[in-house]
Amino acid sequence: MKKILAIVLVCAMFAAVMAGCGAKEKVIIGITDNPPMNYQENGKWTGFETDFTIEVCKILGLEAEFLVIDWGSKEMEVNSGTIDAVWNGMTITPQRAEEMDISIPYMNNGQVLVVRNSDEDKYKGLDLAGANVVAEIGSTLEETIKSHAMFANVNYTGVDKQITGLLEVKAMTADVTLVDLTLAVETIKPGSDYADLTYIEVPDFVEQFGVALRKGSDSFDGAKITLKDLNDAIKKLQDNGKLLEIAKKYNLEDLLVK
Repeated sequence: MKKILAIVLVCAMFAAVMAGCGAKEKVIIGITDNPPMNYQENGKWTGFETDFTIEVCKILGLEAEFLVIDWGSKEMEVNSGTIDAVWNGMTITPQRAEEMDISIPYMNNGQVLVVRNSDEDKYKGLDLAGANVVAEIGSTLEETIKSHAMFANVNYTGVDKQITGLLEVKAMTADVTLVDLTLAVETIKPGSDYADLTYIEVPDFVEQFGVALRKGSDSFDGAKITLKDLNDAIKKLQDNGKLLEIAKKYNLEDLLVK
């Protein structure tokens, strides 16, 4: 009986060791609800950035866990180690590059004005004087509103996320919201919940997306992802066509960095 028990215990320990060997290290990815980049469908996260993250993690032998964060606190979250990466359609800016390690750009983007269809003629000349304008707090969209002359005479209010901005315009509690082109092309179309809205492109508002890591990730002892490994994985997905395949799934192929 003792021999049988010993054999059972040894087998259990062996199985536990083997399971541990097969387990991948988990990385925490900071995101917001930001379709078509990251959004929930049937209780699971999906979207371009979600799929992109998973493919990069496969290359690096990691497992992604997605965590919704306050977008205005992303720098603090990643540098404190609460999350391992910011991966959510994040615009590359000089200020962010000083505060975080940022990957090579992989997608072009623009900022667009979203208005109700009935107001398109009123705002297509980009005269926004007196308009009630909303945008996501802590985003480059908000930075544009605070710095560009076009918004000098508007009534501005910050909201928690870009989708909230669309809902505000739809509900007529705001006249205009500034959102990413990537979000607009996927959500504002015939048959969608936002078919009564339209977007106006602004030639000056162009940008590129990147992934952010803790500052000094290449030299930080214990970093789960380094900037070099991240960039190498992104390049691999660009070269083998996998990134293009993911982009086509969300109608974003024309925006990929060539």
